[in-house]
Amino acid sequence: MYDWTEVRDETDALWSAVRARLGGTGPRAVDRATDMWAAWRSPDLFLGQTCGFPYRTALHGRATLVGTPDYGLPGLEPGYYQSVMVARTDEAGADWRDFLDRRLAINGPDSQSGWAAPQNMAAEASGRFTRVRETGSHRQSAEDVAAGHADIAAIDAVTWRLVERFRPDVVRRLTILTRTPPTPGLPFITGRATLAPALFDALGAAIATLPSSTTGLRGIVAIPAEAYLAVPVPAPLTDAERLPRDA
Repeated sequence: MYDWTEVRDETDALWSAVRARLGGTGPRAVDRATDMWAAWRSPDLFLGQTCGFPYRTALHGRATLVGTPDYGLPGLEPGYYQSVMVARTDEAGADWRDFLDRRLAINGPDSQSGWAAPQNMAAEASGRFTRVRETGSHRQSAEDVAAGHADIAAIDAVTWRLVERFRPDVVRRLTILTRTPPTPGLPFITGRATLAPALFDALGAAIATLPSSTTGLRGIVAIPAEAYLAVPVPAPLTDAERLPRDA
């Protein structure tokens, strides 16, 4: 899920290390061609990473939870993450609630960090973001806010690390207004239930032997499925709320 072009060598190295610890079992290379939803739903999925929102709304009971990567995010329990709510720098110090009727950029309506987290936070404030621009990725959401095509976005904190590293020009035009409440991070899943324990052990061993990670990956933890299922599911994005790309 954090497989940016700039860090694909790290993804490939992780998989090679996992496969080696499984005695050479499993695909030789990471599959980047198959549609994610098709892969997540496949009973043949060897190992994949999904998001908490798809896991609790569609994949629980279909795919098997392997474990949750720990990216060592400051102030959070291992395996948990959150989003940074960003706006342009000229909005520094503004209250995020003042943006409820402005343009929210989201990577997709099936995202915990980009969609569910800000909407759940808005619901706790008795509100909702009702003008939503779908961008396709957190990276594009950040770029759209910086460029003035949207006004606010919730960017997954691990992705924000990548934006800070590889798009400092975008970061310079953005300010963090607040952070969303933490939720369980993006879980590893498999379609082969009997492999889950071996995959968990192999991932832990592989991560421990790899050099420092650009994403901050430092280990894997066992967060129960119930913790994912307990996160609220916001009302779906409606056609009336969805803004055209040129809005």
